[in-house]
Order: sequence, then C-alpha cells, then structure tokens
Amino acid sequence: MDDDAIRLLVTRLGRAHASGGTVIERAAVLAEGGDFESVMAWIVAHGGEPEAEVAKTSRSGLYGSREHHGHAAAPRTPSRFVLPPGALR
Repeated sequence: MDDDAIRLLVTRLGRAHASGGTVIERAAVLAEGGDFESVMAWIVAHGGEPEAEVAKTSRSGLYGSREHHGHAAAPRTPSRFVLPPGALR
C-alpha cells in the first residue's frame, strides 16, 4: 500500500482521542484485510504509540482478596494506537 492509501484508511478507521489526536483500533486495521504490517509500520512511523492501559482496580467479593503470586501477566499486544494531532494531514 502506498502512503496516501494508508493515510485514507487510517483516517476512515480512526476516531478522535481525548489528547486531540486520533486513536485507531488494531483489530479494525486487521479486519480491513489489507497489508496489516505496512499499515502498522506507517502508524508507528507517524508518531503512533500504544494507548496506555488503565490500571486494574482491586477486585472485591468473595475471592477478591486472593493474591495470585507467581502468575506474572504476559505482555499484551496493544489493542489501540494513538496518533498525535496533525499526523493525518
């Protein structure tokens, strides 16, 4: 895919983010069926960064106080990327 085609795709799939930039879902890019790797490389090359994950609050309820020692969470693939303001111009 060329630069203009990727820019149009990201513009169509993206939505406004609270930071003033654009947020795009990784799943939406994947569902398009195009050249996923090229689109993701374009997003990163234009300042796109993984959206920060929200910290989980402590659980409540009967089993909420249980500690799960020794079960470190595996790093997750980011589900959203945030492009800075002006990146799609």
